[in-house]
Amino acid sequence: MHIEIIGPGCPRCKKVEKNVNRAVETLDFTPEEISKVEDDMEIIDRGVMHTPAVAVDGDIVIEGEVPDVATLTDIFASA
Repeated sequence: MHIEIIGPGCPRCKKVEKNVNRAVETLDFTPEEISKVEDDMEIIDRGVMHTPAVAVDGDIVIEGEVPDVATLTDIFASA
């Protein structure tokens, strides 16, 4: 599983990054990669209109909100 945190690096994006890491720890698994996409043009090319966003294996699963750990845990467990 490849998890991407998409956003310019704002405080909301940093909160999403923390929540993603906590969700992964909760599930006790190691994804192939957790990366950040902060380049404005790449964010636009991905079709993300509202940041922060989270993608799993290239699919946007959250956009424009800061998901809590429980929401992310559910998403990652079902992916």
